[in-house]
Amino acid sequence: MFEYRPEGAKISVKVWLDKKEYFADPELVRQTENLAKLPFAYKHIVICPDAHPGFGMPIGGVLATEKQIIPNAVGVDIGCGMGFVHTNVPARVLTEVTTPSGTLAQSIVGQIMRSIPVGFEHHRKKQPSSSIDELLAADWLSRSPDTLLSEIDRAYYQIGTLGGGNHFIELQEDEAGNLAIMVHSGSRNFGYKICNYYNNLAKKLNAKWRSPVPKEWQLAHLPIDSEEGQTYINWMTTALKFAAENRQQMMAKVQEIVFEALAKYYADTIVVDMVVNAHHNYADFENHFGKDVWIHRKGAIRARRGELGIVPGAMGSYSYIVEGLGNPDSFTTCSHGAGRKMGRREAKDKFRIEQVLNDLKSRGVVLGKNKKSDVAEESPWAYKDIDTVINNELDLIKPIMKLKTIAVVKG
Repeated sequence: MFEYRPEGAKISVKVWLDKKEYFADPELVRQTENLAKLPFAYKHIVICPDAHPGFGMPIGGVLATEKQIIPNAVGVDIGCGMGFVHTNVPARVLTEVTTPSGTLAQSIVGQIMRSIPVGFEHHRKKQPSSSIDELLAADWLSRSPDTLLSEIDRAYYQIGTLGGGNHFIELQEDEAGNLAIMVHSGSRNFGYKICNYYNNLAKKLNAKWRSPVPKEWQLAHLPIDSEEGQTYINWMTTALKFAAENRQQMMAKVQEIVFEALAKYYADTIVVDMVVNAHHNYADFENHFGKDVWIHRKGAIRARRGELGIVPGAMGSYSYIVEGLGNPDSFTTCSHGAGRKMGRREAKDKFRIEQVLNDLKSRGVVLGKNKKSDVAEESPWAYKDIDTVINNELDLIKPIMKLKTIAVVKG
């Protein structure tokens, strides 16, 4: 980690990236230094080792604020995060057993894709959702904009769906040879609409109030004690619950599919001995360095001492389960994944479809994806090396499990 104070900045920046790598990305540096110049930013800015430019704020960044909240510092996929379960099942059963549909892993992937909508697909019928039921009963809902009220009914069709981009469902094998399942998804279009509405509202209000924050920074903010700030927090909190429930529903369905498939070939009792579900796009009211502040984690996970976290790598590579060390310098935070080293368009232009598919095949990875034309966007070469990311933050976390991909379902 190195620390520096940008010219004209109110506070310093603490960076868990290699110094040369950090300063080689001018957009990452620009966005980081804008955060450090915010009049309401607190203590210092944190840049995790997976950081890369986002909208307004770097993905892989942590911002603490006093009395203000920034929708773009949470992001459009509010509550995006990871779900994980670990079992006692030998992972080799999935690769060694053959079925009429190929290996057991291939058969399971096919069943997952028939059971869980991916990409832009939603369920055809309403699904149960406790988070949306709770929203409909909230007393603050009557003070909400019609634009968002119209999204509530649609959310019942979105719950339990994967989405696209870097979202995935993976079957994995740990270093002891046991099977695990990992899910990466968020609040779907529901959270996207919430962020866009309140970011646009914040921009209008900031212009009206003549905010000192330049609009080109894309960091429009809302006062916590304003009605607009409070309603955003209410909607954000609902989206966090929705995102966690979304992962839980998908995980339950995947477990059902996997365990039913295993029942024909695996005689022993299946034990789930670890469950983790954690957000990496959110804001929370926390106490740091003796002060209550709003911590914005955009592409970053909380890593309090003893807390378990999930740090996935690129498609078809490795992922980690980590234990937080509670380092106060990072606001008890660590990276949320490998982090992109090139944009989607650049990756798609640079790597051929066949090249990516052959790479996955050479690794023995089963790919479930309806549309292969954009597979290069998520190729392993478009991301940073996950081992390097982990090694750059060993003062923030302790790796406790390394997992390699057996099969992956993408939107």
